[in-house]
Amino acid sequence: MTLPHIIPRRVMITGVGVISPIGNSKDEFWDSLCNGRSGIGTITRFDISDYASHIAGEVKEFDTGKYIERKDARHMDLFSQYALAAGIEAVEDSGIDFNQYDRDRIGVIIGSGIGGMHVFTKQVTILNERGPRRVNPFFIPMMISDIAAGHLSIRYNLRGPNYATTSACATSGHSIGLAMKAIRYGDADFMLTGGCEAPICPIGLGGFCAMKALSTRNDEPERSSRPFDLKRDGFIMGEGSGIVLLEELEHALARNAHIYGELAGVGFTGDAYHVTAPPEDGHGAIRSMQIAIKEAGLTPDQIEYVNAHGTSTQLNDISETRAIKKVFGEHVNNMAISSTKSMHGHLLGAAGAVELIVTLLAMENNIIPPTINYEYPDPECDLNYTPNKAIELKIDNALSNTFGFGGHNATLVVKRYK
Repeated sequence: MTLPHIIPRRVMITGVGVISPIGNSKDEFWDSLCNGRSGIGTITRFDISDYASHIAGEVKEFDTGKYIERKDARHMDLFSQYALAAGIEAVEDSGIDFNQYDRDRIGVIIGSGIGGMHVFTKQVTILNERGPRRVNPFFIPMMISDIAAGHLSIRYNLRGPNYATTSACATSGHSIGLAMKAIRYGDADFMLTGGCEAPICPIGLGGFCAMKALSTRNDEPERSSRPFDLKRDGFIMGEGSGIVLLEELEHALARNAHIYGELAGVGFTGDAYHVTAPPEDGHGAIRSMQIAIKEAGLTPDQIEYVNAHGTSTQLNDISETRAIKKVFGEHVNNMAISSTKSMHGHLLGAAGAVELIVTLLAMENNIIPPTINYEYPDPECDLNYTPNKAIELKIDNALSNTFGFGGHNATLVVKRYK
């Protein structure tokens, strides 16, 4: 039997929402990026004196009540609050009226690398000190990683595909790629998708400090995240959420939606190498980028900008540099690269979505945000990382990388809609 040929549908990005250490709206976020403004500072929420690292990218001036009834917020971990806020921002930004569409055809895929770490640690303390009868009855639905997707689905009565992904720092890259596929192959017409994370708590900081993964440049927080710089000494935890609205092209055109770009290619691969370290030659990242570029119908020399994973760790930055060189060959000298983690830190499971939004805004405004704190060139990281100041560059095709512990790789390719 011959199976019918399926013509993949085109997927547009028509709404963005972001909660981050450098802004709790699209405009504030973009202004910080263009001006190289760091959101990294000394942690304010708990006593940090016993920790090796004292710094993180905390979300500032987050008004829960702007998005969520106070009584409801009491039953939500912070990661879910961030996701709901960013999701509401994305829906409002898109101008969509869900009442005009079949809600069975509108889905939600939102991932979190860790989930409800705040409520988990608090309830373990209560269990140990006061016994099992005092554990919060909302503990499980507050803690589980999929609940952010559930909250947004409930908020807007969206009954299409609804689930979460968890793949460490590649989480929201996978979420967005899977949401694209849901539309492309006919399972949905619209998808709210992205990621969220709230890891800045004692056990989160303690765990990463024990791994010696974090920067200890405690006296210079704003200069601590320095991707590709010779004197980098670890990543900086960040928190927040990035959510985008995806929709099928004909729907976007019919409602005259603002199109930030076309999500044209995704690449998913595994390193099969090590639980935390990337392979030295970057073979998983290489294949992830190659697959995404090919699926987008492009060749490497058509990519003008790469938003790098660029964590500010010794191993990632060298491995990713080698991978980019392998994929792009001589064209690597003609394109721009940057890591905005230098400003907002590493948002873990939310990184892929937040950095896709960076990429979309860069394309829309023809401005490449910089890699700040790039002061000392590393001979093994010798590409154009857009050091310290934003530059103007017309972008028609761009790529964003996210790589996670466990060897998970996700690459997204976006095109300017024409």
